[in-house]
Amino acid sequence: MRLIVLFNLKPGIAVEAYEDWAKTVDIPTVTGLASVESFTVHRVTGQLGSDAAAPYAYVEIIDVPDMVRFGEDVSTAAMQAIAAAFQDMADVTFMTTEPLA
Repeated sequence: MRLIVLFNLKPGIAVEAYEDWAKTVDIPTVTGLASVESFTVHRVTGQLGSDAAAPYAYVEIIDVPDMVRFGEDVSTAAMQAIAAAFQDMADVTFMTTEPLA
């Protein structure tokens, strides 16, 4: 399953502070989970073919082959602390997806 996470930083959260945390804490921790095949965080740079602002500032893509194991991994105290820190910094929409073919 692929999880798509769309989010904006909450008011008062500095871009530099979030991106430093993402690079030093979030990305290394999540990519280290046995249940995660791949994890990337992307800064949105715009909307293709438009000068309008994009509705989200960041996108995460998480590939999870086994959602049961992922649930076990994210229920640990360490991951709960990371999730809480993330929720404190960002207004987040988590979406589960599956390929059409």
